[in-house]
Parts: sequence; C-alpha cells; structure tokens
Amino acid sequence: MRAGVLLDTGPIVAFLYGRERDHGWAVERFATLDPPFLSCEPVLTEACFLVARNGQSPVRVLDMLTRGIVRVGLEIQDELAAVGALMARYASVPMSLADACLVRLAEMTGSPICTLDADFAIYRAHGRQPLTLISPAQRRLHEP
Repeated sequence: MRAGVLLDTGPIVAFLYGRERDHGWAVERFATLDPPFLSCEPVLTEACFLVARNGQSPVRVLDMLTRGIVRVGLEIQDELAAVGALMARYASVPMSLADACLVRLAEMTGSPICTLDADFAIYRAHGRQPLTLISPAQRRLHEP
C-alpha cells in the first residue's frame, strides 16, 4: 500500500497492546502499510493516555516518532480555522479535536485514514466527500 496513510489513536493502541480486541488486525495492517504514517499531536496525546491506562509506558508511542514510523503531519496553529469549522459542523457527533485534525489532514493530503473509529464513516472531506478508510469495520459486518 501507499505511504502517507493517516493514523488514528485506535490502531496505535491496538498495535502496542496485545490484549486489545483489534491487536491482530493492527499488527497485520502495520505489516502491509508503508511508513511513515502521518498523524497529529492530539492523536498522539490520546494514544499516550490509553497506553498508560493499559499499564504500559506511554514512551512506546513516542518511540514510534523517534524511529520515524509516525510523523506529525499537521501544524494545528496553521489549520485552526479549518479544524474549528469541522468541530462546529460535527458538534452533534461530537467530533474530537483528534478526529478534526485527521479529517483536515485527509483534506490536505487525500490520504486514507487508518482507524477503528466508526465516526469517520460519518465525516466528509470538504463537506461532501466520503473519507477513504482503512478499518476492520467491514470485517465486523460479517462476524456472527
């Protein structure tokens, strides 16, 4: 698959935490996708929190940055108006800051978002274009 895939919190946590429901899926995806992944600081913050809550060192998330597996692809200060507009548009969902940053990054790059979050099926790039997702959601539709 192509480089430049956008990375959400869920796949990071699932990859790093073997007891996570989607751990196997995340390991398989990381093996088939070409790094570096692009993400944003709110996603990394969420991932550090969740990894620590699972009893592991949040430094494991930062190690992904150090090793060049993940890069920060959005300067939130530069995209504040667009991110704020997305959060206002999807206030009823509600849209998190991390989700808004990833949708904005998808608008800027056209890259797919690797996520476990079903809300990304609701969000639209540029107000009307469905996002390209890499997600186990399709697999779950066929599970008993």
